[in-house]
Amino acid sequence: MATEYDYPTHRLSPENTAILLVDHQTGLLVGVQDHPLDEIIRNALALARAGKVFDIPVVASTSAQTGPNGPLLPELMAELPEGTPVIHRTGEVDAFDDPAFDDAVRAADRPNLVVAGVITDVCLMFASLSARARGYNVHAVIDASGTTNTLARETSVVRLADAGVVLNSTVGVISELLRDWKTGGGAGTADIFGHLAMPFYGAVTASHAAAKSAGG
Repeated sequence: MATEYDYPTHRLSPENTAILLVDHQTGLLVGVQDHPLDEIIRNALALARAGKVFDIPVVASTSAQTGPNGPLLPELMAELPEGTPVIHRTGEVDAFDDPAFDDAVRAADRPNLVVAGVITDVCLMFASLSARARGYNVHAVIDASGTTNTLARETSVVRLADAGVVLNSTVGVISELLRDWKTGGGAGTADIFGHLAMPFYGAVTASHAAAKSAGG
């Protein structure tokens, strides 16, 4: 039975969290219409990079990659932490229906799962629901996922929330993992925000650094 989520008890940390990236494939991404595609890609890359910054297990998957769904986005493949298992499913719609994916998630041995997927109402939805049924605390990262229209996204988030899935954002997840800018993850988080998840933050920090330098 999945546990009921509450923030103080199940707060995300590098020690208790794994990240699942489901079907960010070149063909599927063409169909994304509910959110700017470049933001979804940047946020997926940000989550992958967070795996490296915080030394968090990441599991990635594709569905029928040799068909119209296409391969995993090359930029994402390059960003995955070394040793990340990439499970190439041959037909299973729910990633957890593939024993190799299920085994990879179990091997990560983390109670909290951060999940992003394309398409939202299929790849993100079913993986999140199955993870809940297996007893995990699940954070669905909506802005690192995408689907064909806003109605599909809106109905999906209702179903996810009803199942006890936490609806979250890329910046929200990474900030919760960080907790304190004075820790070792601070510099890496600033890089993720400035280059991927919040590009404006890069301009802000550059401006601040320039003003500080000019002031001596």
